[in-house]
Amino acid sequence: MSTLIIALPPPGGDSTARYEHVLTSDGSTLGAHGECAAALLPAANRGTDEIVAVVPPEVLSWHRIELPKGVGSGSARLRPVLQSLMEDRLLDDPQDMHLACEPSFSAGTAIWVCACDKAWLRGHLQVLETAGRPVSRIVAEYVPQSGPLRLHVTGEAEHPSVVLTGEAVAGGVARLALGSATLAIAIGHDSPPEAVEILAEPATAERAEALFQRKVDIQQRAQRLLLAIQSPWDLAQFDLVSNTRARTLKRTLGVAQTLLRAPQWRAARWGAVLLAAANLIGLNAWAWKEQASWQSRRKAIDATLTRTFPAVTVVVDAPVQMAREVAALRQATGTPTGRDLEVMLAAAGSALPQGRNIAALEYGAGEVRLKGLNLTPDEMTAFSEKLQPMGYATRMDGDSLLIRAEGAP
Repeated sequence: MSTLIIALPPPGGDSTARYEHVLTSDGSTLGAHGECAAALLPAANRGTDEIVAVVPPEVLSWHRIELPKGVGSGSARLRPVLQSLMEDRLLDDPQDMHLACEPSFSAGTAIWVCACDKAWLRGHLQVLETAGRPVSRIVAEYVPQSGPLRLHVTGEAEHPSVVLTGEAVAGGVARLALGSATLAIAIGHDSPPEAVEILAEPATAERAEALFQRKVDIQQRAQRLLLAIQSPWDLAQFDLVSNTRARTLKRTLGVAQTLLRAPQWRAARWGAVLLAAANLIGLNAWAWKEQASWQSRRKAIDATLTRTFPAVTVVVDAPVQMAREVAALRQATGTPTGRDLEVMLAAAGSALPQGRNIAALEYGAGEVRLKGLNLTPDEMTAFSEKLQPMGYATRMDGDSLLIRAEGAP
């Protein structure tokens, strides 16, 4: 999935600010890199692109706070609790600041919280959305690290600055003007020890080497932006989550419109139409075959009825008419049916345990009630299992054993 990385310019610009950007095809390989106005940024119109905004260090402040018990990542009280804890740490009103917590934290633990000007961040997000580049994720250019001290020398050759990260940095991330005096305040030394890694942009590498009297590693700004998006942090939290979801939905609708109208998707659209037509034709053919099979079986049943009972000349409902003709034939010949008393008693006698006699019986409408039988639960179960294949349902009704022909009203 290709990703468009947009570096937000620090305060002092306006809606016509130029945005430095990097395009990567897999999240780890550098692609196009440049700087332009929001409207000229590469368009994310392939349906798989992701747009990530990177926030510079000069607009972020980092704070280590202890969360109270019962207030975790999914708590509804998290935001007001954060605002209360940050009130004495911020120069501005916490209501005017956007706050974001570190990923994967739990209640009752110490966590990192970053803060930045909410109006500034919303302004840039709105500019990008208006330009058709809605941001789906927000990350910081530098985040607190658990590793050793690391120095990043950035900026212009005339006015370089240094960003410090690592466990030795009390504030998580510190940005200072490049100079021995500021370093002495930050790390207690005029020059960092040899074990400390120093990274510098090409424009500031010479100045850094002159100050530290050692070689520094060159790191392009585009490489640093690429590393920033690999962080698990996402600053789109609290009220920005709903805005991000709305932007994602709007982008999804835009992708759908692109699929329906863009010339490059014409072949795919024709393929989808042909696939739908093939499925429709296949379903109709299958339905026609099933209907023909059903009609063939129905004709066979009707033929069986008219062949067995020639008196039936019009077939309306073959099963019902056949049952009626069979019942009439039995009545005419005197053949007993399964609903007659003698047949039901013979079936009951074959299933009852040896030595059991009935005290009284009642019969009516395909149902016989036998009294005086005190069957145990096991005997009742065996009795029901023997009569069920014969078409009879049995149950105890008080002190009576009820036998009912299935299908009886």
